[in-house]
Amino acid sequence: MDHQRDEKAGSICMEQEQQQQIEMVGKAFVEHYCRVFDTDRAALAALYDRGSLLSFEGQKVVGADEIARKLAQLPFGQCKHAVSTVDCQPSPVAGGILVFVSGSIQLPGEEHHLKFSQMFHLVPTQHGSFFVQNDIFRLNYG
Repeated sequence: MDHQRDEKAGSICMEQEQQQQIEMVGKAFVEHYCRVFDTDRAALAALYDRGSLLSFEGQKVVGADEIARKLAQLPFGQCKHAVSTVDCQPSPVAGGILVFVSGSIQLPGEEHHLKFSQMFHLVPTQHGSFFVQNDIFRLNYG
């Protein structure tokens, strides 16, 4: 009986450690993504793959090059993200992470912040890092 209890406790401890790792990776990714988006948007292409999919305000774009082009064409230069929440979960893809972000963006010369929600599906690479498989972005009006 004690053996089963020890196994269950060990399993719970491993799950907690895995969730902490997922949270750490997800939050570090969001911090990096927002910093690069705010200062050097063209460099975001390195975070995507040729099969990556971006849905930006309902418009779907496929592939790192096309995603970089779409982000470069946004009608504003530098901006400032203010992240309010980051929620992370393991994804069905081995080692993958789902990341949901909410916050606001301050555009240059604008008094009001734009609220947004964004979801990332991070997939591990063979080199021990992650790339963005899926990215969904929406402004929240009202």
